[in-house]
Amino acid sequence: MPHRRSPPSRSVAVGTNPERTRSHNRRVVLETVRQHGRLGRSDIAALTRLTAQAVSNIVAELVGEGFLIEQGRRRTARGQPPMELAVNADGGMTAGMEIAADHITTVLVDLAGAVRAQRIVPLGDSALEAVQALAAAELALARTGAGLPRRLLGCGVVMPGPFEIEGMNSVGSSPLPGWAGHDAGRLLSLALQTPVTIENDATAAAVGEHLHGLGRNLRHFCLVYFGAGLGLGTIIGGQPYRGAFGNAGEIGHIPVVQNGLACACGGQGCLERYASTHALSEALRAAGIAHAGPDEVAQLHLAGHPAVLGWITEAARLLAPMLVMLENLFDPETIILGGGLPDGVIDALIEAMSPLAVSVSNRSGRSVPRVQRGATGRLTAALGAAALPLLDTMTPKLDRTVLHEQDETITAEAE
Repeated sequence: MPHRRSPPSRSVAVGTNPERTRSHNRRVVLETVRQHGRLGRSDIAALTRLTAQAVSNIVAELVGEGFLIEQGRRRTARGQPPMELAVNADGGMTAGMEIAADHITTVLVDLAGAVRAQRIVPLGDSALEAVQALAAAELALARTGAGLPRRLLGCGVVMPGPFEIEGMNSVGSSPLPGWAGHDAGRLLSLALQTPVTIENDATAAAVGEHLHGLGRNLRHFCLVYFGAGLGLGTIIGGQPYRGAFGNAGEIGHIPVVQNGLACACGGQGCLERYASTHALSEALRAAGIAHAGPDEVAQLHLAGHPAVLGWITEAARLLAPMLVMLENLFDPETIILGGGLPDGVIDALIEAMSPLAVSVSNRSGRSVPRVQRGATGRLTAALGAAALPLLDTMTPKLDRTVLHEQDETITAEAE
């Protein structure tokens, strides 16, 4: 009889028992407890498919290292009540940093996934040494807050792509001027004095929305990210899709206007020349407004400024067919719009694209809209960046399962 799939579902890590996979099993146990909250050892064993002895050994290690904490015994009708365990929120934290063309955003996230500190500062000089110095200062300032865990597990840094593309010039904010050909991870690790993982900004934004926003209950979605350029982050089966070289989702450089505006990538008529915050800034400069951050753009939109309204109309016209194409390519549960645009502008952009043309996403009984605004705002990419070292510490890389809440059936899936 074919397996009956009953939504909603959530991803559950599955352990393996050979000793050589011990590091994986540690991540499995941590991830399982983080997802489910307080669990006893027998609960962990059942969910992860690890032996009781393996769970007991790993839990002892993780408690000793401060990653897990005992929360007291569960009340039961009879027998010895089990000791419940939870992730120790104060057992460590990770940093996330978005280095964009004009600002640096920094967040600190504890092991339970709570944001403990956040900062956003302008970036006036994108040269190597200047960015290193400002990034180090920002991380140090973020860590001075009261009551923060002292252990820093690492820092994820997101930078605009594409990375290492022959024949493609500097694209808007990507890569940052003066950074081409340099090992950004090594240079920033030296400056920040902690291990650094580099990620594409749109992919990190999708991870951030997956862990902290609308994507928490979704396993398949696309996130269109409005940075200085325009990128796409894709979550497939609960995992980010990066492509072979980390450049998956460069939708901003798909030509959409024949003989259109020249793009810094060397092409013409690229989507991001019309549908990006950089394009919106150009429209405002043409209207005599030299500098307008997100708050100013929000005010201009509320006032009905023609430059903002005109950009929304043009961007919606060109972006709508792209969203339909993404639906046909990936069959996502939803498409999320997020990044540096004010909430009201994103809402107006979605409204201007409605109704979208027919795609595979046209079906009755949808539980979520085809297109919606993200919930994590300007912190989206930085939150995703903070997840990178957390994923290295906590998230399993091998097998996962889907646990269906209605029938509690577990089906193994290979990643």
